[in-house]
Amino acid sequence: MEEILDYLLKPFNIERKEATEFSPLVLAYIGDAVYELIIRSILVSMGNRPVNKLNKDATSLVKASAQSEIIKLISDSLSDKEYTVFKRGRNSSPHTMAKNASMTDYKYATGFEALIGFLYLDNRCDRALELVKLGVDLYFNKNDIGVKI
Repeated sequence: MEEILDYLLKPFNIERKEATEFSPLVLAYIGDAVYELIIRSILVSMGNRPVNKLNKDATSLVKASAQSEIIKLISDSLSDKEYTVFKRGRNSSPHTMAKNASMTDYKYATGFEALIGFLYLDNRCDRALELVKLGVDLYFNKNDIGVKI
């Protein structure tokens, strides 16, 4: 079965590179987009709503503080390799910082995004989805949030 990344690259005649070849910040760059696409896809699929409501719900899950909390909630479920990828992302030195996040939250969120990016580039979208589902469920339960995905 052709995986999503191979499917996306095929029309451009680009071969997939090994996920291990990328720096933690590049992994976080693509992981940020993949995570946001997952969250937006779920929210849109829940039904037609005003875009500002969709954006508010998406933002509550993609902001650094939420991602930081999610990675902490799922860290026991990570393999040794996944935890190593997370730590590489967390310990990287980004040149920017989210305006509404602490440095600690931003670093943990960067590690989370690096992990999602690594799994995506490694054609392991199933595992990325499994971890996002687990993390979002635990996040909603811990924070007693009414709207659940």
